[in-house]
Amino acid sequence: MPETHELSQTAHDRLRAEFEQLTTVGRVDIARKIEAARELGDLSENGDYHAAKDEQGKMETRIAQLSALLNNCRIVEAGDGTRVAVGSVITVAHDGDPDDVETYLVGSIEERHDGLDVISPASPMGAAIIGASVGDTVSFESPAGGTLAVQIVSLEQ
Repeated sequence: MPETHELSQTAHDRLRAEFEQLTTVGRVDIARKIEAARELGDLSENGDYHAAKDEQGKMETRIAQLSALLNNCRIVEAGDGTRVAVGSVITVAHDGDPDDVETYLVGSIEERHDGLDVISPASPMGAAIIGASVGDTVSFESPAGGTLAVQIVSLEQ
């Protein structure tokens, strides 16, 4: 069964628009590029043709990725600003070092913005911080082994 991705309405709308653009205008543009390159002659030594086909492959891969994501997503509402939820921007201090702070966006990698690192709600840290409030310290098992703890320093929706 495919994994269900949680997306904000904003991210869903952005991804839907990208999907529509790629499946309409994008496909027409790449077909024109391929046709123009074919007219240049011998395809085995035609750099334009190979570049256009490579571009087409990358575009079709992105279309498939977007289709799977959009077909297996759940739109989540923004949190109330008092508890960590999908779409929250949080700053955490690593336990034992209050000067070692990092800021993350909680959600799908497709939610990324403003150069923030993303924490998946399904990751060990992500699962531990969902529902936490500013000032809470949460512990989780590190993928490398051992228990880590972080304190929620700030929270934005």
